[in-house]
Amino acid sequence: MEQRHLGRTGLRVSRIGLGTLTWGRSADGPDEAGAAEQLKTFWNAGGTLVDTADVYGGGEAEYLLGQLVGGLVPRRELVIATKAGGVADPDRRFDGSRGHLLAALDDSLARLGTDYVDLWQLHAFDPATPLEETLQALDLAVSSGRARYAGVSEFSGWQLAKAATWQLAASGAGRTRLASTQMEYSLLQRGVEREVLPAALDLGVGLLPSSPLGRGVLTGKYRDGVPADSRGASPTMGAFVEPYLDEAAGRIVDAVRTAAQGLAVTPLQVALAWVRDRPGVAAPVVGARTAAQLAEALSVEALSLPEEIRRALDDVSAPVHRYPDQDWSTL
Repeated sequence: MEQRHLGRTGLRVSRIGLGTLTWGRSADGPDEAGAAEQLKTFWNAGGTLVDTADVYGGGEAEYLLGQLVGGLVPRRELVIATKAGGVADPDRRFDGSRGHLLAALDDSLARLGTDYVDLWQLHAFDPATPLEETLQALDLAVSSGRARYAGVSEFSGWQLAKAATWQLAASGAGRTRLASTQMEYSLLQRGVEREVLPAALDLGVGLLPSSPLGRGVLTGKYRDGVPADSRGASPTMGAFVEPYLDEAAGRIVDAVRTAAQGLAVTPLQVALAWVRDRPGVAAPVVGARTAAQLAEALSVEALSLPEEIRRALDDVSAPVHRYPDQDWSTL
């Protein structure tokens, strides 16, 4: 699999990443044997980037990954990315305080069974904590060797620009530049193109798209209803899928299916190839229930969309961006 630099750093990652959001969830994710099969399939295909978080499965996703790394796949051949900041508090979803973040990193390392993570990400912006305090946790993690690179997740455009600029302003004073930002991005969700992606491109931050298949909807499996064995039918994941089952999404899914038929490939491959090759994208992060599903996603490595199909998909999924994103004189 092709390797790409993550942002304007020396870190190289496979251009498809493996997501572990549902690992450790007994009803919706793979068991240990299924997770092992996924990781082996991913590694055999040349995949390196494995993304997790301290809150996935209440910590079980990290623990499960830690049980597999070393014995199944050499640690040095993976780029392990995790996140911190999410908390199980109904009054405060995220805690970006330095104390919480550094304690969470130590807990993550213990569950993962490793001395360091390759990429440590802030899970979201915490408005209750000064940003400079939150970012100092990243600096301390990198300077102590517990993290090799740092990134953010779910930061809006102004939040990303402020954080990345703060780190660059005094990079010689022990601040570590942001390597990445992780955001939802697909043909069904192009909101990052408004401000986040321009900021990332300008500041040298690589984009890691989550849900690149529109929460599974772009595979086409929901076009004629919700399959009983799908995430859309799951009590815990159904609400996650439902927003993309409307008429507007259906038109985009139909366009993807038409393109797939013309290319003799699957809708999954078309949708994934589209987002993988967008400007600024380093590696879409793909989650799967089975190794067979993952293998289909990984087979996109050989596919590059023809320009006319890419333009057609751009047009059918184009978000409405007017003032101030366009020059006022063109409105």
